[in-house]
Amino acid sequence: MKPSFFLIVAATILGCTETSSQKQASRSTGSNHVGGSCEGCEAIYESPIAFEKLSSVDTLPDFHEAGSKLEISGFVYKADGKTPAKDVVIYIYHTDQKGIYSKKGNESGWGKRHGYIRGWAKTDNNGAYRFLTLKPAAYPGRNIPAHIHVTIKEPDKNEYWIDEYLFDDDPLLTKDQRQKQEKRGGNGVIKLTPDKNYLHGKRNIILGKNIPGYLT
Repeated sequence: MKPSFFLIVAATILGCTETSSQKQASRSTGSNHVGGSCEGCEAIYESPIAFEKLSSVDTLPDFHEAGSKLEISGFVYKADGKTPAKDVVIYIYHTDQKGIYSKKGNESGWGKRHGYIRGWAKTDNNGAYRFLTLKPAAYPGRNIPAHIHVTIKEPDKNEYWIDEYLFDDDPLLTKDQRQKQEKRGGNGVIKLTPDKNYLHGKRNIILGKNIPGYLT
């Protein structure tokens, strides 16, 4: 995940328990490391469900709490921007309705930093994915837009971060901030369409787009 300046640089890297499939996934990265440095990206291996059993749809733990219900979905494509990419694991986490990475008290590993509002999905044969959660709040007293952190793990590559999900109607998302987006994986700014039950956001992801060291 793109390092945030408010995190304590000297924080201890926390271990995690991996399933056998996740250990294998972490080893099957080849000799080409992509994406550059990524603090906390290894949290993707803390999935409570083995990678091979992950669904393309995940409901985050906050979904049934009070707040604006959010559905974010889309397709993941290979580097050509056309071919669906299956079996890509997507890890997300975000703040609660107060802008805090809240915890239940029993977190381990990177959950102590990322909080309990996090989820994992794996793209289906069509490259589709879908998350159900609540729209996060911005950090209190800061000028940083509300966002959702996201990490990608392709079957044959190491884990790496792509641009956070940002919300097009966020008043904190200034023109200058939009221009500074690296568009890793494509544009991360999503427009929300409301109905009586949900806010719906669509984001398609292109593997390797603007990712350092990515070879197709």
